[in-house]
Amino acid sequence: MTADLNETALKRARTWRNRIAHAFTLPGVGAFAALVLACIFFAVNSKQFLTGHNFSLILQQAMVIGVEAIGQTLIILTAGIDLSNGTVMALGSVMMTGLAVNSGVPPVLALLIGLLVTTGFGLLNGTLVTRIRLPPFIVTLGMLNITRALTLIYTLNIITGLPPLMTAAGNTFDIGTTSVTYGSVLMIILYLVMYFVLRETAWGRHVYAVGNNPEAVRLAGISKSRLLMSVYGLAGLFYGIAGLLLVARTGVGDPQAGLNDNLSSITAVVLGGTSLFGGRGNILGTLVGAIIISVFNNGLQLMGLQEIVQVLITGVLVILAVSVDQMSHRGQE
Repeated sequence: MTADLNETALKRARTWRNRIAHAFTLPGVGAFAALVLACIFFAVNSKQFLTGHNFSLILQQAMVIGVEAIGQTLIILTAGIDLSNGTVMALGSVMMTGLAVNSGVPPVLALLIGLLVTTGFGLLNGTLVTRIRLPPFIVTLGMLNITRALTLIYTLNIITGLPPLMTAAGNTFDIGTTSVTYGSVLMIILYLVMYFVLRETAWGRHVYAVGNNPEAVRLAGISKSRLLMSVYGLAGLFYGIAGLLLVARTGVGDPQAGLNDNLSSITAVVLGGTSLFGGRGNILGTLVGAIIISVFNNGLQLMGLQEIVQVLITGVLVILAVSVDQMSHRGQE
């Protein structure tokens, strides 16, 4: 009897151990655990960290990279990558602000033109990837330089005096004693919408399938080219929205913006558990990844460390996240 009870207890212990181990292999769970640990670390080292005002600031700092990372996630899920997202965002932001301030275009129309420009460059990336069959890395590396040059050709100066419509997302409302920006709320809404789309629609399932098994997609009669075009175009739209949020947060159109956003957005994606091999990941994990980056930058600032240390730690986080992804991929082979 005692032996049977001991055997039953051991089986239950193994079952729970396996369940816990499996939980930590799910996309996004490890990122959430890392976020909690980071918050505990910075809370211990800074009394200012655990305040409503500081958490609101963390969300504000995360919202631009967070929205860019939605587009980056979609592309990485298809086993691609986008190095041009930051410069595409910068081009869209200076065009929408420049048209409204310098050319007298109505703000709504200027905003729409800026979004069309970023979406157009996304579709151009998609066209080069699908029609000419160039690798996404090469296409978007070239587009990074093209859009960077076009941004500086359009303007070398910071654009100020923006109309209220373009800075509206930077306005705040109060939750208790904490002020929260509308842009932060918009970021969370966009993530929830895309979470639903990727999980509950045929288009979302096809996005995962293209990254996981392109041959099965072809045999199922799904047009890979049209699907990739929609992914890259939608990613471009998200870059435009991120540009608007950047304008709302800073109050200017800055041609120097977005230069390192490709690294930051890819970091957010891989920290969130999305595989660089495509076909596996959770969009909400990307949100956690973007917040992790913001938490580290915020916490290190509160501790009085130099900005270069933040860059160093971001690089370390990228290597660690990709290493985990690589080992996980090998384990599944």
